This record gives sequence, C-alpha cells and structure tokens, in this order.
Amino acid sequence: MSKGRILSGMRPTGRLHIGHLSVLENWVRLQEEYDCFFFAADYHAMTTAYDDTGAIKENTREMVADWLAVGLDPEKSVIFVQSHIPEHAELHLLFSMFTPLSWLERVPTYKDQVQHFKEQGKDIMTYGFLGYPLLQAADILIYRADAVPVGEDQLPHLELCREVARRFNHLYAKIFPEPRAELSRVTLLPGVDGRKMSKSYANDIAITASFDDIKKRVNAMITDPARIRKTDPGHPEVCVVHKYHHYYSQEKVLAIEEDCRAARVGCVACKRFLAEKINEILTPIRERREKISERYVTEVIKEGARKARAEAGATMELVRQALNI
Repeated sequence: MSKGRILSGMRPTGRLHIGHLSVLENWVRLQEEYDCFFFAADYHAMTTAYDDTGAIKENTREMVADWLAVGLDPEKSVIFVQSHIPEHAELHLLFSMFTPLSWLERVPTYKDQVQHFKEQGKDIMTYGFLGYPLLQAADILIYRADAVPVGEDQLPHLELCREVARRFNHLYAKIFPEPRAELSRVTLLPGVDGRKMSKSYANDIAITASFDDIKKRVNAMITDPARIRKTDPGHPEVCVVHKYHHYYSQEKVLAIEEDCRAARVGCVACKRFLAEKINEILTPIRERREKISERYVTEVIKEGARKARAEAGATMELVRQALNI
C-alpha cells in the first residue's frame, strides 16, 4: 500500500535560522510517514533576486547541508535542486497556456509583495513574479503529490494548484491528483529586535550558531522597556525573550512568567536560561553539520536529481501524450 507522496521546498536566499527549524522538524517527521520530495527552489529565489544571483548556488549547497544536519535522510527522501530538473520549467510553460491571468492576479500575496518591495526601492512587477504560483503548481503536480505541508497563509497558493490540476484534467486527460493541504503549525519566532526574523536585518540566530553567537543574539533581545531595575515587576507579554520561552522552555514558561511578574528573576538570568535552552537544541545540529562534507552534499544532490528526473520524466510523458505533442 502506497504511503502517499509529499512535496515541499525552500528558497535558498541565505543561511537558515531557528525560524526555519519548526518547518524542518516537520519534514523530518513526514519522511517517516510518506514518500517525500524536498527541493531547493532556486528558480523561485530568482523571482525577487533576479538582479543578484551570485550567491544562489552557494546558498543552495549550504541549505541542503543544513537540511541534512537537522535530520533529512536521503535514504528516505528525495532531496534535489529545482533547476536540475528542467521538466519543472517545461510543465510551467505548458500550464501557462491555459491558466487565466486573473487566477494569478488574485493570489493575495502578489499585491502585498509588490508593495513591500516597492517600498524598498525594487520593482518586482515581472512576468516571473506574477507567475511564480503557477511554477509552484508545476513543482507539486509534476510529482503528482498527494499532499503539501503548508501554513494557513499558503492555502491560496495550494488552491490555485488544485484549480490548475482540475482544469488540465478537464481539458485533456485525468493525470493529476488534487493535492490536499497537510496543515503544519509553524512557529513564527520574531527576530531578536522584535521585527520579522531575517538575515538582512541581522536579527536572526543561525541554526548552526555557536554558543557564543547564541548568547550574543539573546543578550540583544528586546525586553520590557518599563522594567528598569531587577526589583521592578515585569510584563512578559511585551518581551521578546518570553516569546522564545514559549517555544524553547514550554515546561517552565508559566513559572518563568510568574517569576517575571513578581520580580523574582531578572532579565539577565532569564536570557542566560534561554541561551542555554537554545544551545541545548542546536548543539547536535551544529555537531552533525560540521561533519557534512561538500562532497557528500554534491552526492546527495546528484542522486536526488536522478530520482526526481525519473519521476518528473514519467509525468511529462503522460502530459505530452494528453496534449498531442
């Protein structure tokens, strides 16, 4: 009996930080239950970094090495790079022939992202950016995935994918399943300054950070501005450190909150405890990462491409037959 098939990916836009960890931990669990395909979405990285592609290849290799350090197993999952499988681009092109423009324009994140980048002085109103949800559909459907792990904010993208599958199946031949959402709880940790965690803001904690780096980042976290002295009662709901304790110190978070409000613990001690908890989780990842060679990453990517191309090629044979090309 088939275990079902999962497809998911990440854009190689920079080093991975602890904000990515809950996603990767979910992937590690899924590979025990499904046939999993995980890919580095380097084409997608170009939709917003088309004018700065110099780091994409290196970022891709570093990201795959991080995946392996967290626990993805190339014996259990197919791990590959999007651009190594040209069938993705071919299927995207064929889908573009029958996908209404209005379907792409109504994707909620499109206008938001265009405005976001415009405020940063960058124009991303390109054909590639408008069409990236369709490329996502091709990424998923070319492996005829049964499910896609997503957060609730990504559901409109998956619904577009399902609509594309229905339209193809109706117009030509029933080839594609309509993949369901495998809703995953993604922990949205803020950066150490309270903003969105991002390498570009220098407010992140890398998943391979040393203990010294972790302590430095945690010490920079924003705490309760109204708490001047250790003896002042704290307000943990406004403290970035406390938001991290909800994830890393779940078994003690209520006690930490009570001690903060009663001024029984100071911010320095609270930060020290958090840094130790984060280091406890990241130490085995860091140690595994140090043992992963560039040669091994190359072998994993090469073997992943071989397996992925076999599956993608089989799908494209069916697609070409259905389209009479």
